[in-house]
Amino acid sequence: MKKVKNWLWAAVAATSMNLVFAKDGIAAPSNKELKIGISQEFENLNPTIKQMLATEYLFNLVGRPLTTMDANAKWVPVLIKEIPTLENKKAQIISVGGKKKVVATFEILEKAQWGDGHPLTCEDFDFARTVGLSPNVSTGDRETFSQFEKIEWEAATPKKCKITFEKARWDFYQIGTFYPMPKHIEEPIFKAHMNEKEGYERNSAYVKTPTNPGLYSGPYVVSEIKLGDHVTFTANPRFYGNPPKIQKIIVKLIPNTGTMEANLRSGTIDMISVLGLDMDQAIAFENKAKSENLPFDVHFVQSMTYEHIDVNLENPILKDLKVRKALTLAMDREDLVNSLYKGKLRTAVHLFSPRDPWFTDKPGEISLYKYSAREANKLLEESGWKLEKDGYRYKEGKKLSLELLTTQGNKTREMVQVILQRQMKQVGVELLPKTEQARVFFGETVKKRKFQGLAMFAWISAPESIPRSTVHSVSIPSEKNAWSGQNSTGWSNKNVDQAIDSLELEFNPKKRIELAHVISKEYTADLPVLPLYYRSDIAVTPKNLKNYKVSGHQFSDTNFVENWNLE
Repeated sequence: MKKVKNWLWAAVAATSMNLVFAKDGIAAPSNKELKIGISQEFENLNPTIKQMLATEYLFNLVGRPLTTMDANAKWVPVLIKEIPTLENKKAQIISVGGKKKVVATFEILEKAQWGDGHPLTCEDFDFARTVGLSPNVSTGDRETFSQFEKIEWEAATPKKCKITFEKARWDFYQIGTFYPMPKHIEEPIFKAHMNEKEGYERNSAYVKTPTNPGLYSGPYVVSEIKLGDHVTFTANPRFYGNPPKIQKIIVKLIPNTGTMEANLRSGTIDMISVLGLDMDQAIAFENKAKSENLPFDVHFVQSMTYEHIDVNLENPILKDLKVRKALTLAMDREDLVNSLYKGKLRTAVHLFSPRDPWFTDKPGEISLYKYSAREANKLLEESGWKLEKDGYRYKEGKKLSLELLTTQGNKTREMVQVILQRQMKQVGVELLPKTEQARVFFGETVKKRKFQGLAMFAWISAPESIPRSTVHSVSIPSEKNAWSGQNSTGWSNKNVDQAIDSLELEFNPKKRIELAHVISKEYTADLPVLPLYYRSDIAVTPKNLKNYKVSGHQFSDTNFVENWNLE
């Protein structure tokens, strides 16, 4: 499960390719250029080590996996001719030494090539696997690479990849986060730095020479990067698929979500990505768009984005389960959602979204925490935290004080911090709001588990995504494993580990649901994470943008950017 969108306006005057927005006198975007606003900076365009949603959004303009999920939550082939299945005989279950495995043939499209004209072959996937398995390379989910036992091909058919999976996984074809890497460019760099901790990441061509077209195989290539400001993408003449209709796309970083609308109306940007407006801003803008007849569409889609607070389980205060339960009970999430989102979002109960077949909110299957300051106070008293005259709790002379860290410039998250600070004060807990630039927050602080108390952010997943990277104990990032994995809380639960291991091998959908419910039960009982709410994905597009769809899950809308058309 990975960290992971929709929006509105109205056209007035038109001259084929040159629409004019009469209200503000701004020329409508054409297929010549589209400027997109995004609120978070990416961390690294290297597909093997990227972890941020912002990076995924950008990378899907320039790179594609073997398969992906479309906006209808259906798995579709991307770099291959057809998805292998047991039914079409392109995949089979074999037994080796009594252990079951899946062997599947993925045939890469003949026209697939890198931006410098070098053919894209099975070698590039095998090389990506090698890099992803290196103990000195930091990856978000090592399982992405370790699930493959081997990748083989014949010299005469270098695009016909025979992949043997280490286990007989039911989801073997769902490999939307496994991207090829240009072996002809990256292998010499990798070999030179493979024995240094994070040495390859620092010296990769994606860092040193990111405008090299040979790094990319998607509909666009990167032509300019100005860190902290924008990334420019231009159409890739060697793209294997239908040529993109929009010739240039500029993704502009606007870290303050409060100024996103102003940039849209001034013409600095033409569109706001799913990493842009907050719900309250989007609702207000939609009303303006209707009343002022503005030439934009505002898209709202219930997504699989899970806003939550990660708990540092090594913090002496937060090690106590009663304290974690008290914090959860002290949060009036219904009030938070009503005040910030006009009640349009649903409060979260655990990591699986209501859109997921694995979701449950039945009291007998999970632990539920309805707001109760009285119960929160009771648990804190039982844990030895005594309320003093200043209104805060103390234990052995130490104040019950916790830092709440989140991404800088996100207006809604900063408001959530203020609301939670007030709610926690009512039960004697001091909450100290703090923010960091998203690139630092995700690339260093959360990734390397440096946050002192609580860290607020979101995970995005797809239906039936196995949460190995976020809650399995093997995914706890550490210096020893080069900070790979996304279990930033450091949670270790034997029942969850066993359920995930079994879930990967279970071909029966009903039994998969039962195993997922085991995970939800343990998750809500242990509370390594404090659930907040399930978000909607929101985007604002110009009225003349056609063939655009918000996915609502972790596989970005830019996966199909070549279909976008600014008529």
